[in-house]
Amino acid sequence: MARTAEIKRTTRETDIFIRLDLDGRGETLLDYPIGFMAHMLNTFARHGLFDLEIRALGDLEVDQHHLVEDTGIVLGQCFAKALEDKRGIRRNGSCLFPMDETLVRAAADVSGRSFLVFEAGLSGIPLVSSPAGAAAASFQTDTVEDFWQGFVSAAGITLHLDVLRGRSDHHKIEALFKAAARSLREACGIDPRGEDRIPSTKGILA
Repeated sequence: MARTAEIKRTTRETDIFIRLDLDGRGETLLDYPIGFMAHMLNTFARHGLFDLEIRALGDLEVDQHHLVEDTGIVLGQCFAKALEDKRGIRRNGSCLFPMDETLVRAAADVSGRSFLVFEAGLSGIPLVSSPAGAAAASFQTDTVEDFWQGFVSAAGITLHLDVLRGRSDHHKIEALFKAAARSLREACGIDPRGEDRIPSTKGILA
């Protein structure tokens, strides 16, 4: 059976549509107004081999927090829906991901219990880029934790994200998304030895 989901969520602050295929090839179709975050979502899909379509609008005249956090929530809802009762999954996954001077560790448990440990050591200073002929664009780095908190809360996943070392906030954030994607790809993958079983002594992961 296809492990897919699509969800549209509209509030007074954001309007987000996401379509997810857990067993894809890492293909993306993104219409996302925050350039750096679009890059992270594309990276997440590519390293997780998740096919991902996202169309999103938000009240960026306020700040980026609402849109980034709500994107995490809707993506988490898609994971929960696509996984259904989680029958046959490996459940756990981990990744140690190096990116130049940065080293990140991610560990995921698709347990039905929402918990986030986020030790990234980010500076809190926005990342700023100035493309030729365009006004300066920036990304609020403090929203990264909000994204992952929204994701785990909606997905029912325990996720530990730790930057073990690093200098560049760009590298830290990008390595976090890559490591998280690879740990979730492993955890959500089907275990051929237990494809008809729910991986819990309780007989339920909810």
